[in-house]
Amino acid sequence: MKIQCLIVDDEPLAINVLKKHLESFDNFNVSHTCNNPIEAFNILSKNQIQLIFIDINMPKLNGIEFIKSLSNPPLIIITTAYREFAVEGFELDVTDYLVKPIALKRIMKSLNKVSKLLNSKNGSQEVNQEQVINNNYFFIKVDKKMIKIFYDDILYIKSLKDYVSIKTIYDDYITHYNLLAITKLLPNNQFIRIHRSFTIAINKVMAIDGNCIHIGDKRLPIGRNFVKEVKDKILREI
Repeated sequence: MKIQCLIVDDEPLAINVLKKHLESFDNFNVSHTCNNPIEAFNILSKNQIQLIFIDINMPKLNGIEFIKSLSNPPLIIITTAYREFAVEGFELDVTDYLVKPIALKRIMKSLNKVSKLLNSKNGSQEVNQEQVINNNYFFIKVDKKMIKIFYDDILYIKSLKDYVSIKTIYDDYITHYNLLAITKLLPNNQFIRIHRSFTIAINKVMAIDGNCIHIGDKRLPIGRNFVKEVKDKILREI
């Protein structure tokens, strides 16, 4: 099944260049294009989109503001002429950040990343169906073994690029997952993403100190774009 893509850019030439690049890849289909985030919002509400390519500087609403407004976004690749928004973009958990003019070789690297993430996400959804029955634990693959992890044992999870380290009361486990996918496996009333590199167990929080959280002897940062949601939820749940 093809990955359905939406391109959001106020420059017709930029849309055409990106569409031409994507025509080279059989698994990707540009089903919609538009020139501002308001139109994009309407398209997302009516269609199944797995991947958005979005510019930053656009009329009515810029790309960063639009991304922040999405409660359950598809994968997002920022396409822009400005390098200075890269850190903010990655803190919003975008899949990639492409600086115009975009070469075909660079697009290929992004699409490989998208394919891996979607395959991981699909695998997560299959595991999640089992969790309806086994709702106090899940299994992960460590080396060649399947390890049972109880939610109550988890302290926090740290991103290691294409892997994550799950820190539990008893041990650390490294498994081939991305942080977004494994966070979706966890009950959202017990865990929260606090940073592009960390997801934590809410009931293991010992203190909040400015924009840091204390869990055991560890001091973990809260990402700038996560601060309000994290503090609101943790202080409400504690």
